[in-house]
Amino acid sequence: MSQQYDVIVIGVGAMGAGTCWRLAQRGCRVLGLEQFAIPNTMGSSHGESRVIRLCYYEHPDYVPLLHESYEGWTELQCDGGEPLLTVTGALYMGREDGPFITGTLRSARLHDLPHELLSRDEMARRHPQFRVPERLVGVWEPRAGMLRPEASISAMARLAMQRGAHLHGHEAVLDWRAEGGVVRVRTTRGEYAASQAIVTAGPWAGRLLGELGVALQVTRQPAAWVWPRRPELFTADRFPIWGMEDPDGFFYYGFPMQPGRVGLKAARHYLGAPADPHTIDRTPTAADEAEIRNALRQYLPDGDGPVLAMSICMYTNSPDGHFIIDRHPRTPEALVATGFTGHGFKFAPVVGRILADMALDGATRLPAEFLRLARFVGVEGDARSLRHRGSPI
Repeated sequence: MSQQYDVIVIGVGAMGAGTCWRLAQRGCRVLGLEQFAIPNTMGSSHGESRVIRLCYYEHPDYVPLLHESYEGWTELQCDGGEPLLTVTGALYMGREDGPFITGTLRSARLHDLPHELLSRDEMARRHPQFRVPERLVGVWEPRAGMLRPEASISAMARLAMQRGAHLHGHEAVLDWRAEGGVVRVRTTRGEYAASQAIVTAGPWAGRLLGELGVALQVTRQPAAWVWPRRPELFTADRFPIWGMEDPDGFFYYGFPMQPGRVGLKAARHYLGAPADPHTIDRTPTAADEAEIRNALRQYLPDGDGPVLAMSICMYTNSPDGHFIIDRHPRTPEALVATGFTGHGFKFAPVVGRILADMALDGATRLPAEFLRLARFVGVEGDARSLRHRGSPI
C-alpha cells in the first residue's frame, strides 16, 4: 500500500530543497525524493559558490523575484543559524553596446538599482587585478555577493525536516502517474501517493516530465580552482565577483577566494557539449582546463597559477535560456520547475515559495507569469521578448 502525502517533490537539489522548506513552513505533509545524497555534487548545485545579483542582464522581469529571493536568503540565514551569503560587490565588464552591459544597465535603470558605470581607466584604478581589454566598460553592483550552494541546500533541507517534512536520499524515482486526482510515484524503494507532485529534477527532468511540449538540453560545464601567483590580491575583501564578455564574445566569470575552499574559482560560460546526465563524463580534461586558463592568462594574470581542482556540473537549458515554472500541460496534478540554465540557484527561496503557493493555493501573488510554458506557443505577454541566453552567475 502506498504512503500518502499532500505533495511529493521529485529532486531535492536547490529548487527541490527550497520547495520542501516552503511547503513545510505552511504545514504541508511533504515528501522529498532525491536519487543521490542531499546535498550532492552530481547535478548543478555544487562547487562552493554561486552569485546573487540584482542588475539582471537576462531580463528586467527577474528583478522583483530577486528582491524576494534576497529576503528569502536573509530568512534562511536567520532560521538556519549560519552565514550563507557574503556581499562582495560585482564587476561586470563588456562592450558598451553588447548584450551583457546593455542588459545590466536596462535592469538597473528600470528598477532604480544601485550601480556605477565605469570606464576602463576607472576599472584599472579600482580593480588592478584585471587586465581589461580596450573598448570594454564596466558596471559595478555593490549589493551583489556569493552564496554557498551545498550549505544552503543543507540548511533548507534541515529546516524542512525540522518542520515535519520527510526527505529521502539515495532513492531514485522510476516513474510517476496521475489517476483519479492522485499522483502515484514509484521509486527504487517503494510507492508513494499524494494530491500533487512537483518535479524539480534538474538535468534529469526531461526523462521524468514526458510530453512537456518543449525540448530541454543538458550541457556539460567545467569550472576550475587555481592557486594565484599573488593570492593576497584575491581575497573577498579585495576582489569582487566578476563577469566579462570579452571582445571576441566569450563570457568568463569568477569568484574571490573564500574560507573553506583552497584556490581562486573561474569558469567560462557557454553552452557546453550536450550531455546525458546518466552517462556524462565527469573527468576534467586538458581542454577543460585550457578554456579557463585562457581567460586567466589574458585578463587576470596574477591569478594564473597552477590548477588545484576542477569540477563538472550541468546546465539544463530551456529553448530561450529562461526558467520554466508552471503546471504540467497534460497533468494538472503536477507542477514543473526546470530550465534553470546555469543562472537559477540564487532564486531557490523564491522558486520554493512560488511552487508552494501554486500547490497549496492554486496560484501565486509573486510576478512569475513570464516564466510559464505559454510563452513557447506565442500567447500574448512580455515573456515573448525573453531572448537573452542565460548567464552562469
